Amino acid sequence: MPSLWMLLSCLLFAAMGVCVKFGAETFSTGEIVFYRGFVSMLMMIGLARLQGLSLRTPHWRMHVSRSVSGSVALSCYFFAIGILPLATAVTLNYTSPIFVALLLAAVFGERLRPSALIAVLTGFAGVVLLLRPTLSADQWLGALAGLGSGAVASIAYVSVRELGRAGEPEVRTVFWFSLVTSVFGLVGALHAGPHVPAADEFLTLLGVGVFGGLAQLAMTRSYRYGRTLVSANLSYATVVFASLFGALFWNEIMPWSSWVAVALIVASAILISLPARKPRLAQAPRD
Repeated sequence: MPSLWMLLSCLLFAAMGVCVKFGAETFSTGEIVFYRGFVSMLMMIGLARLQGLSLRTPHWRMHVSRSVSGSVALSCYFFAIGILPLATAVTLNYTSPIFVALLLAAVFGERLRPSALIAVLTGFAGVVLLLRPTLSADQWLGALAGLGSGAVASIAYVSVRELGRAGEPEVRTVFWFSLVTSVFGLVGALHAGPHVPAADEFLTLLGVGVFGGLAQLAMTRSYRYGRTLVSANLSYATVVFASLFGALFWNEIMPWSSWVAVALIVASAILISLPARKPRLAQAPRD
């Protein structure tokens, strides 16, 4: 079931990306981020009442880390979706494991295993191959935002895992993230100048919040009850769903070089996430 929850999350995240791309034709990034957080927040309040669950938390520091980093990453991601082909933006967002490996090496002094070093180089080769042949000059800002979303999202995903280990319910975790996201988006919306959506535009914005909230619940449940490695690797199915949606709605057919680049990035992220093998005698006994 944890694997199925992650696959469902991937489909819902890709559907959210479709709504974001449609919404970006009219609304600013801040407005879309606001609706993403506000609709999801209302959903979580309703679910919490149905379950008799309190939204107060003793783990507010972890929620702050998860929510702020997630909101920044989400803003960069939505901005990238509005500029880039959907599958390209999604792929750049999923470079998080590459940045985690570099962060651990640069900040915490952890040595990169030879396999991890090869994976990092492979991943960046994939990024270069994905961007250079396909992007025009006016898309590079979106590419930088996409890479930035992948870098910052790594912090959020670590916090999601820690909150799950601390026993935080999925509804509470998603509620606090959605609350901070709605505030974050509201500031951006007011700065850019808000719009009153028409009926069809409101449905698009509603889809951003509903699909995003449900996807967040499914992802959080998968990480909480499943193996972190399996859940993380299955999350790359979002790229496949996004490429199908991009071809269906915008005729975004990626060339073979882009598919090779996607394969390199996904393979590098999976290789980085593989645990290092340890001698059997060196392993600590299990309780």
